[in-house]
Order: sequence, then C-alpha cells, then structure tokens
Amino acid sequence: MDFKLKYSGSALGYVWSVIKPLALFTMLYLVFAKVFRLGEISQYYPLALLIGIVLYTFFADATSLAMTSIVARESLLRKMSFPRLIIPVSVTLGAGITFSVNLFVVAAFVAWNRIPPTLHWFLLLPLLLQFYVFVLGVSLMLAALFVRFRDIGQIWELAIQLILYATPIIYPIGFLPSWARSIAFLSPLTQILQDVRAIVLYQDLAPNRITATEAFNSSAGRLLPIGITLAVFVLGIITFKRQEPWFAERV
Repeated sequence: MDFKLKYSGSALGYVWSVIKPLALFTMLYLVFAKVFRLGEISQYYPLALLIGIVLYTFFADATSLAMTSIVARESLLRKMSFPRLIIPVSVTLGAGITFSVNLFVVAAFVAWNRIPPTLHWFLLLPLLLQFYVFVLGVSLMLAALFVRFRDIGQIWELAIQLILYATPIIYPIGFLPSWARSIAFLSPLTQILQDVRAIVLYQDLAPNRITATEAFNSSAGRLLPIGITLAVFVLGIITFKRQEPWFAERV
C-alpha cells in the first residue's frame, strides 16, 4: 500500500524508483570516475558505485519514511486499536519493494559486465536479511523518538548526508588508513556493502574489495558489525515498545 501511495498521481509512476538512484549514480560517476579518475583503479568501479548507491538509497528512504510514519497516521492511531509496530514495518517493506526493483537494475549491469554467477552468490541472501534487520532497527528507533522529539527529523536529515560520505560508497575503502577502516567497519552498512561487492565482484582485486576480516585482521572481525546489527535491532524494539503507549497522545 505504501509503495502504491508513494507514486500515486505521478506521470512516470514506479519508473521513479529506478530513475532516482540511476540519476545519482550518473552524477557521482561523472564527477568521481571521470573528473577525479577513480574509475581507473578498477574496471568494476562503476558497478561497485551502483551497488553502493542502491544499498544507501534503500537505507536512507526506508529510515526517513519510517521516522515520520507514526505521526503521519495520527487519525488512524486514534480511531483503531492495533499493534503500532505494523506501521514502520509496512513502511520499510514498501521501501523494500523499491529496493527489489533497483536490484534488478544492478543485475542488468552485472550481466552487461559479463560477470558469471557463482554459488557464492547465495551468501547474498543472509547479507540482505542482515541489512533489513539493521534498517528496521534504526527505523523503529527513529519512529519512536520522532513522536516525542520532532527535531530528530532535522538531525537525521543531516546524518543521512554525512553517512553518504562517511561510508565507502563513492571511494574505495582501501584509500583510508588502516585505523580509519576499522572505524568504518563498525557500521553494518559498510560491512554489508563491502561483503556484497566482494561476492559479486569476485574478480576485482582493487582496494574496494576489503572486507571486515581484512580490516580487523581477524576472521572473527566480521562478527562485530553483525553484533552491532542485532544490538540496533533489539534497541529499536525496546525503544518502540516503551514509547508506544503514548503515541496517540503525542502525535
């Protein structure tokens, strides 16, 4: 339902779900691949950039929409009794449909680059599940806090912009010093992004293939961002449940 409402009344409709990330990809590619010549580090740089943009777009859209979802449904909260958790979950799933459409675009680019699929690609499924769990955890916290503190909207708008440049989406993470890589991999978004790139772009030996294992110099290093993912999810559930009884009064 949220997916349909998002594009209702639009001339291009669902096509916008593909145009927006592709437009961002085109702009960043022209600037960083052509002007700053980052494209020379690897033949797969354009595809690595596209994967990063698609993942980031889902994270930004899902969390931003979920943040205001409770307040936006004020009349529904006061008229009906139902688990409020349904609202942010449905919003993130709606953003997930857009994300799925964009994944088909990525698949088309992968096919265009003649990268053959391997059995390792099945590892993408648990990565995408971890990604959704992390996004949902952040979304639940934002949705609950926004009802009480509306300034969260301004703070998150700034945070989303900072996350775009703090995460190795545009630049290879190998460009960072070793201490900065460890800090970057504390973010599950970085860990998931680098793991997806490593699996899909398995032929790429450029710096953007570094994963949490290399960053922490330990095979157990990847457990840290996974643990942070679970902690964010649990904290999101707890925060939402504690604030839920007062939603109808505060919206």
